[in-house]
Amino acid sequence: MFTSDRAPSLKTVLLASGVVLILALGVRHGFGFWMQPISQANGWTRETFSLALALQNLMWGVFGPFAGMAADRFGTMRVVLAGALSYTAGLVWMAVVTQPALFIVGSGVFIGLGLACTGFGAVSGIIGRVAPVERRSWAFGISGATSSFGQFMMMPLEQFMISSVGWENAFYLLAGAIMVAMVPMSFFLREPPVSHGEGQHQSIGDALGEALRNRSFLFLVAGYFVCGFQVVFIAVHLPAYLKDKGMGDPRIAVMALALIGLFNIFGSYFAGKWGGMVPKRYLLSGIYFIRSLVIGLFLLAPLSAVSVYVFAAAMGFIWLSTVPLTNGVIAGIFGVKHMSMLAGVVFLSHQIGSFLGVWLGGYLFALKGNYDVVWGLAIALGVMAGLANLPVDERPVARGALKPA
Repeated sequence: MFTSDRAPSLKTVLLASGVVLILALGVRHGFGFWMQPISQANGWTRETFSLALALQNLMWGVFGPFAGMAADRFGTMRVVLAGALSYTAGLVWMAVVTQPALFIVGSGVFIGLGLACTGFGAVSGIIGRVAPVERRSWAFGISGATSSFGQFMMMPLEQFMISSVGWENAFYLLAGAIMVAMVPMSFFLREPPVSHGEGQHQSIGDALGEALRNRSFLFLVAGYFVCGFQVVFIAVHLPAYLKDKGMGDPRIAVMALALIGLFNIFGSYFAGKWGGMVPKRYLLSGIYFIRSLVIGLFLLAPLSAVSVYVFAAAMGFIWLSTVPLTNGVIAGIFGVKHMSMLAGVVFLSHQIGSFLGVWLGGYLFALKGNYDVVWGLAIALGVMAGLANLPVDERPVARGALKPA
């Protein structure tokens, strides 16, 4: 329990973490708009930029468990501050570096670390610790909804920046926005130290080992891999896919990604709300099955602006709705003391999937000239993830004696 009564209120935490997530995930979701201008300016193939974004996603996942451990142990504020600085450095790096290997590695590390320290994994612990048990799923849903609003808000803004001031200056403006808005919000996420005076103490190693031996946790890991593969492939490659299919008007892609963000505001909110009323595993399975169905129908239907918008709205409703449900299951099974760390471990799987989704999109396009194989993989993996989440057991683990603090 907290050692003082000065813990931030749930409202304060949701507002401050909401601003952080709006910027962190909103900026990141728009990176696909830079693929063509950066590639053309530097004489790169799409594979180069795709590999840079793939490495960003992979590093986000690799750094995630460590950012979560740090947030659980040293407080969310310090981790978010470090993430804001790294994110800013990464955006500036992407604006100035023209050597392909340096661009890939530098942006991958800086942006990856920045996202790990400012994304869902880093802030989930403080939300779980501040929210009452009966409102925890709802709070995670609100968190997901605010980040989705960031995607809805930032998509047209980023495209406008690129077209009006150029892609390099757009990076500088976004870096400035992170420093001006995200850094002050981090101070509202200051937590009092956690006391282990009551009950038994579970170390990080104990918590991690317990989770990795738990079958339900491994099912969540498998499902999150698929989630990452699907959403990042679509977020990065959909604008280029539409242009390849003859939709040269960039406003269609901008509107599609904005609709994904808009509808995910509602999807994340209702996922969190419904997760407090029905078993979360059924909702998770249903989301993955529906994703495969929606992708399949999109590919079969005649391509038009209307079909793109319908696809975006449908995908948006189930876009990040897995996040409050997955975090809710983790908190319910293992408790909230190591919530950020365990969420980071699961998210590592998500980001390995993201790496493969975005990289395979670029690689197979360069090899075959189309995205057909990757779309097919996204459908098949969605069915597998739906099946994997059905047997998840949401009951709290029964713990024996733990080592004293």
